[in-house]
Amino acid sequence: MGYMLLIGAIALVSWLVSSRLKSKFEHYSQIGLRNGMSGAEIAEKMLADHGIRDVRVISTPGQLTDHYNPADKTVNLSEAVYNQRNAAAAAVAAHECGHAVQHAQAYSWLTMRSQMVPVVNISSSLSQWLIMGGLILGIAAKGFSFGFYIAIAGLVLMAIATAFSFITLPVEYDASNRALAWLKNKNMLSPEEYSGAEDALKWAARTYVVAALGALASLLYWAFQVFGRRD
Repeated sequence: MGYMLLIGAIALVSWLVSSRLKSKFEHYSQIGLRNGMSGAEIAEKMLADHGIRDVRVISTPGQLTDHYNPADKTVNLSEAVYNQRNAAAAAVAAHECGHAVQHAQAYSWLTMRSQMVPVVNISSSLSQWLIMGGLILGIAAKGFSFGFYIAIAGLVLMAIATAFSFITLPVEYDASNRALAWLKNKNMLSPEEYSGAEDALKWAARTYVVAALGALASLLYWAFQVFGRRD
């Protein structure tokens, strides 16, 4: 019951943060840039100012689908961010370019995160099934022996995915810091525009914090289930 309450609380906080983030971006999307630059133009200038010539800025379908792909070196901006000329678009475009700068400078946390991606893609889909399967085998066998070790394997995979969530935090915060520093140092935004960009990125970062806490809560719950039954 305690776990369900915790997960419910985290889900509620996640919804509140996501809703707040959406409202923030809608609000700052109404603040037009004095320089008249689109998100794509902001991104291209930030890359150029950092001497990065091998990264392409492209448009991708959807909303809040913005991301940097280190595999093909592309800054992918959602259609709204790519074309619009406002504080929200500037913030997102600069943030994604922050990841490109991290990649170019071999930022250690990004390197570690990228190396974990193949494993996490597998662990995220298998971990809970292995844990539940191990628990069921243990109950069916009226003991835990083999099922216990299957459940432990699932916990290890879940722990990797949880670690990935926490490693993502410094990557995201650093990208935002790089973006804001560039926007300020290059005098790209007015004080009002900069304030909006900073606020929007802070709320975006909080979604990753909530996700990491949710992953940790799930890991602890399943660990108690596995080791509790072992006792």
